[in-house]
Amino acid sequence: MTDKPPRLSGVLETSLYVADLDRARAFYQDLFGLEEFMHDGRMCALGVPGGQVLLLFRLGGSAEPSPTPFGTIPAHDGRGVQHLCFAIPYTALGEWEAHLARRGIAVESRLAWPQGGTSLYFRDPDGHSLEVATPGLWPNR
Repeated sequence: MTDKPPRLSGVLETSLYVADLDRARAFYQDLFGLEEFMHDGRMCALGVPGGQVLLLFRLGGSAEPSPTPFGTIPAHDGRGVQHLCFAIPYTALGEWEAHLARRGIAVESRLAWPQGGTSLYFRDPDGHSLEVATPGLWPNR
């Protein structure tokens, strides 16, 4: 017997809570080119490259348990400004700066990390802090 935890494969889903689900879905699909997996009025699921999923939940829409044909999803909700970072290759940094500028999205901050990575920070329509970052931000990437 060991105290070592079982193996993790990665983060599968990340959630943001938004005031206007359709506006948020359009923003993330347009800016990032994410594929819509599902949309039911309470939430939508968008595919992120690398096998991950971004879940956008309508604020308050999941404050009660959500029964499904497969079982019940426990209640959850979020308030306030949240943060999400997308990984990008080194070679895409300039393309991302131009892409954001073409869409009128202001870069709030640009950081050059000591390990060699660069991050661009900007906001979504709900005011959430978004980031695109090249390798070199964290030691595991």
